[in-house]
Amino acid sequence: MIHGLKMLKNTILFFVLILISCGNISRPKDSLNNGEMSSSNNEIEDQPIIVGANRTEIYLPELKEKKVGIVANQTSVIFKNDQSYTHLVDSLVSLNVSIKAVFAPEHGFRGKADAGEHVNDGMDSKTGLPIISLYGNNIKPKPEQLEDIDVLVFDIQDVGARFYTYISTLHYVMEACAELNISIIILDRPNPNGHYVDGPILEPEFQSFVGMHPIPVVHGMTIGEYAQMINAEGWLKDKITCDLLVVPMDNYNHKKSYDLPIKPSPNLPNAHAINLYPSLCFFEGTNVNAGRGTEKQFQVFGSPDLSASTFPYSYTPEPNEGAKHPKHEGKVCYGMDLSNIEPLDQLDLSYIIKAYRHTTNQEAFFNSFFDKLAGTKKLKQQIMDGLSNEEIRASWKEGLVVFRMKRERYLIYP
Repeated sequence: MIHGLKMLKNTILFFVLILISCGNISRPKDSLNNGEMSSSNNEIEDQPIIVGANRTEIYLPELKEKKVGIVANQTSVIFKNDQSYTHLVDSLVSLNVSIKAVFAPEHGFRGKADAGEHVNDGMDSKTGLPIISLYGNNIKPKPEQLEDIDVLVFDIQDVGARFYTYISTLHYVMEACAELNISIIILDRPNPNGHYVDGPILEPEFQSFVGMHPIPVVHGMTIGEYAQMINAEGWLKDKITCDLLVVPMDNYNHKKSYDLPIKPSPNLPNAHAINLYPSLCFFEGTNVNAGRGTEKQFQVFGSPDLSASTFPYSYTPEPNEGAKHPKHEGKVCYGMDLSNIEPLDQLDLSYIIKAYRHTTNQEAFFNSFFDKLAGTKKLKQQIMDGLSNEEIRASWKEGLVVFRMKRERYLIYP
């Protein structure tokens, strides 16, 4: 009797999730991966975005009687009609989906770790599932970590910048799955910087975990579209491809604004920081603090080597969530507060150019990380040579034209 009641409860929960996922969908897409849209652009603008995780009617059948791995963090949620949410892992566990392991990217499963901080393997206290870190010494799932898995679900909110490491994790997960003939399902989410494409193209000799592929700094693709590009462009090891299914969003296009309801990482607290991140992250390759250790991460910048006469705004970085030891901790930094500027629709190098020109120690301004972030040594040299923001941007034009043509083949949304 108790067993029968449990089965009935799980059946009811299954149909509740289906109703939640379908509640705001005007009609299903005719095709998942070929760019065909279910409604006109005007209709899309008037409708709330339905993320891939909510489209359970598409992917739950793919998980039936399968042994499942999940690549997830704190952003991996299913939204309810009142905009509250449940974590994807919790929802699937409640439906008796056979989850064998959860794989966590930089910042960890619950998203609390510092940038670059080593994240240990462990166990989720809520579900009892093993948590395997995909950051640090284990950036690619090992065969023994995947040996009991039939299908891997990837659901992580990206922010559309080449050096944001979730797309590097995506690459290695796809590669591991391809090598072991494990299928992968991408639950797509909006790109909050998907409204533009900009920056220098990464050159092969600067490939690293903060830049895996020959793309510009801002690629203008969702993580599902980007996965299709990785697969089809032969970027995986030995040009292998994986069995890939992208579960698309509904009511989304690349010009549609989207404020993330959950911080994608500790130092991107709001939409303004996410918008400024592609432009201000270059400061991570300099002796300038980009707001870590403040409540305005990636919305301010400053350094003790900048003067109060040129940069009257000042702050003092102190340890906080996501920055246990911020750059220039406890020192007064002079710089700029950008928290009230209009949102950007292109990379803006004017801030780093101004900081370099007015630092009291140009020789110590850049560090070895800068060229990896830029994906080229040219950008640093252009700044040192005194080129303007407009002159540097003009040098990217040819590469961006070629990339946009390539990108077009993989777009799911207009």
